[in-house]
Amino acid sequence: MAVLFIATLVQSTFGFGAALVAMPLLALLIPLHVATPLVVLTSGTVSALVIAQDWRHVHARSTGWLLAPTLLGIPVGLALLTCVHQNIVKAMLAMVIVAFSAYSLLGKQPPELRSDNRPCLLGCGFAAGVLGTAYGMNGPPLIIYGSMRRWSPQHFRATLQGYFLPAGALSMAGYWCAGLWVPAVTHLYLVSLLVAVPATLAGRVLNGRLREDGFVKYVHCGLVCVGMLLLVQAFRQA
Repeated sequence: MAVLFIATLVQSTFGFGAALVAMPLLALLIPLHVATPLVVLTSGTVSALVIAQDWRHVHARSTGWLLAPTLLGIPVGLALLTCVHQNIVKAMLAMVIVAFSAYSLLGKQPPELRSDNRPCLLGCGFAAGVLGTAYGMNGPPLIIYGSMRRWSPQHFRATLQGYFLPAGALSMAGYWCAGLWVPAVTHLYLVSLLVAVPATLAGRVLNGRLREDGFVKYVHCGLVCVGMLLLVQAFRQA
């Protein structure tokens, strides 16, 4: 419950990061085939609560254009899982993520998109589908796009949940079909609501108090951690 509280608080505050916090720790406590759907289900509940509270901050058009190519990225992500050179691909993706965030943390602003750019939306959505399916990390491409659009912390948080909610529903449907949504997942999920709901409310308060420049720094620090985690995984599996 402590792990899920912290993971939920992180997601509610910044809009992403629940799986990065929860998965490594839950894998030490419960079987992975239980931990993965549990995190997705809890994260989806957080997304639903955030949208219910702050639906006015969701960029609906951006969310729709991001979701469509995500479906096309799923088979590519599955192919990467069986690719003999997947560690090389993972390392290259990690270096791109780290380079982008390090560039931003040094005070350099990425190119600004003043309106929704269809090619960028489709590209980021496709990359999110690939990364989400192959490595369980569909957040980085969405964060990069949000940074280029200069979304406020409130728009950032709400719009990412607008993407994660349907994406998580598709994942849970897949887990159901694969027989991974077992009674233990449902039991732990219902218990987790005791901490997930207050953590979501607390995250909303923290998000509202973040200044935009500070929020951007926190987000890019999180991306650097994601990239480094991918690099460690790539070298361990090499």
